[in-house]
Amino acid sequence: MAKADFEALNGRLLAEANDPEKARQFANPRNAAAGSLRQKDPSVTASRPLRFLAHGWGEVSEMPSDSQYGVMQAIAAWGIPVSPFLKPVEGAAGALAQYREIERLRADLPYDIDGVVYKVARLDWQERLGFVAKAPRWAIAHKFPAEQAETTLEEIDIQVGRTGKLTPVGRLKPVTVGGVVVSNVTLHNRDEIARLGVRPGDRVKVQRAGDVIPQIVENLTRDTVLPEYHFPDHCPECGSEAVAEEGEVDVRCTGGLICPAQRVERLKHFVSRAALDIEGLGEKTIQEFFDLGWLHSPADIFRLREHRAEILGREGWQEKSVDNLLSAIEGKRTPDAARLLFGLGIRHVGAVTARDLLKNFQTLPLLREVATSEAGEAELTQIDGIGPVVAEALREFFHEPHNVEVWEDLLQQVSPPDYIVEVKASSVSGKTVVFTGALETMSRDEAKAQAEALGAKAAGSVSAKTDLVVAGPGAGSKLKKAQELGIEVIDEAAWAAIVAAAG
Repeated sequence: MAKADFEALNGRLLAEANDPEKARQFANPRNAAAGSLRQKDPSVTASRPLRFLAHGWGEVSEMPSDSQYGVMQAIAAWGIPVSPFLKPVEGAAGALAQYREIERLRADLPYDIDGVVYKVARLDWQERLGFVAKAPRWAIAHKFPAEQAETTLEEIDIQVGRTGKLTPVGRLKPVTVGGVVVSNVTLHNRDEIARLGVRPGDRVKVQRAGDVIPQIVENLTRDTVLPEYHFPDHCPECGSEAVAEEGEVDVRCTGGLICPAQRVERLKHFVSRAALDIEGLGEKTIQEFFDLGWLHSPADIFRLREHRAEILGREGWQEKSVDNLLSAIEGKRTPDAARLLFGLGIRHVGAVTARDLLKNFQTLPLLREVATSEAGEAELTQIDGIGPVVAEALREFFHEPHNVEVWEDLLQQVSPPDYIVEVKASSVSGKTVVFTGALETMSRDEAKAQAEALGAKAAGSVSAKTDLVVAGPGAGSKLKKAQELGIEVIDEAAWAAIVAAAG
């Protein structure tokens, strides 16, 4: 949202308000743009003065160029707006020179920016560099120095998250930083508090990291005599001991599923999309039912039908919405075992790890038996991708009596079938397959799952051990390497034929 449009929008909101003192206004253009996009009514979003600058692309049928700059020039030629400051440069010196030029012009731009992004120019190099999770290795953001302000740290509160992590939050005397009033700031962990030497009453310097997240950058009164702050060694929510694992800076509550703070967050995690994915049971509903005393553990979700009449009597609930919720819950009584395991929120056991564990042990009771046995760590760490940290996390979970009680109660309510990945005989059984380029009929994860179901191994890179490459539009360096090595290459249609033949 442009600065001038932002000012006009706030002026209109003020003019339309019945009480000017209570008029709802946005703090800055960034918040205004984000708030406009989150509107449930699309007509409200359409009425807001939003603008767009393209900075990249998604699926492409045919690349118009082999470089980042060349593709962006093509996009601009198609009439799509791009940044006027987009520029190819040579080396670090060229990148920094353009950074300083944009920083010099920053205040005069008609819109707010908080930095620049450097990208590797050649698209084949981008593909070779790849991604880490969702972040590209071929691009990096260089932020401008953040605006700073001084204020007083009035209190340090401790918040307890889903995994039991104790996060200190600084309560500030409200101060305006970069056009936004800041009153709270994360202090991250015990070590950060010690590094800053902060105590309630200190005068501190605050900035918004990336013009977004408030942070304390300096304690201005370190030498002033004030009572030292002692990080708690017990959970403020349940009183359980709070400790830091060896080699970690985060202090965590050991109360697990008996800790009220962890209970709510773990319940939210349990019904989330990647876990049991129970439609209609969102965060607000979880909190509402928890406050009413109906939900304390995952098993209680499957006992909610006992509260049907009470739910109907609550504001916002109609007979159809209640029945839809209870029906969605009943539909999860035979859940996928890996999703159920992930939903329990065991430390270090993510969605992929849960699937890897169940592929090997098929049932949850057998996994528990192995995890608590004397040879458990040795057996678990033989699984590709499972290390001693995961093995220890499972052992600790199943040795905690409260966790076992919750576990056994849950398995009284649900009956997950054995987790068996059916492998079909096919022409690619026992072979290594690599997918590259843009797949048009399925996602990359779906393609890899198909390969595993056909008895093949889905690899991420091409090597002499690769047997087959499935190349979609835009395939680059992997396709080239496969051709150089003489590896068989097929298109997506040919892969679909292999899958169909195995069916």
